[in-house]
Amino acid sequence: MSFGNLRGVWILAMVYLLTASACSNSNTFNLSTDVEDLTAEQIFQKGEYELSRKRYKEGAVFFSEIERLYPYSDWAKRALIMQAYALHLEPIYEESRAAAQRFIDFYPADEDAAYAAYLLALTYYDQIADVGRDQGATIEALQALRVVIEQYPNSDYAEPAKQKFDLAFDQLAAKEMEVGRYYLKSKNYSAAINRFRTVVEKFQTTAHTAEALHRLVEAYISLGLTQEAQTAAAILGHNYPESSWYDDSYALLGNAGLSPGASGSGWLSQIYRQVLKGQWL
Repeated sequence: MSFGNLRGVWILAMVYLLTASACSNSNTFNLSTDVEDLTAEQIFQKGEYELSRKRYKEGAVFFSEIERLYPYSDWAKRALIMQAYALHLEPIYEESRAAAQRFIDFYPADEDAAYAAYLLALTYYDQIADVGRDQGATIEALQALRVVIEQYPNSDYAEPAKQKFDLAFDQLAAKEMEVGRYYLKSKNYSAAINRFRTVVEKFQTTAHTAEALHRLVEAYISLGLTQEAQTAAAILGHNYPESSWYDDSYALLGNAGLSPGASGSGWLSQIYRQVLKGQWL
């Protein structure tokens, strides 16, 4: 049964359960209830009820009980994906990830495997820190999102995975830019160039490429490497002619009596030749 169908079951169950509770003074869904006396369906309904109350951890406990008491059943399969979902909402990311991975391992051909893979990716994506902190979760998120995109390209989760992949990718580029600016300000030009080069070569589809090229112009001029500075400006002008970063680079070169233009045989010159052939950016 697909996750969409599970939501349908959930809605129907809620109508029944809430109606029943209105007719009774007792709390039908008490966590202390001995679940071993209940059917898998009844336990599943308890888990759904807890989710409707936004008691996600309690709901996950009920779903996990189905795994324990009714292993290998269809209800266990459905409960496992719901357990991963509930734990993600709590959020308890590590346990949610483990449940999602179990679903993928046990039911790799199931139509909800794509959703399990997407949930697993979200456990990393939702932990992405701001750009000033370590980006380990960003790298993990990119790897997990790529699995969704490549292994489940026709699923409902491929497109949102692509969107989140682009955002996470941009985050890594932003981190490189932050470090590069720090080195540039500290006049550690070689270290700054390495960071900006990484953005130009590996993150050229992000929004940071134009600035990275301009910062390369700054760094190379500061080192007296005028050919490299001119080449970086030429690439910037070719790809971002209306950018304010190009205006700044053009003015910077002009103050030094220079103008944009490719020369030499370094890594930037190779990129420039690729640009002219339309094979880059």
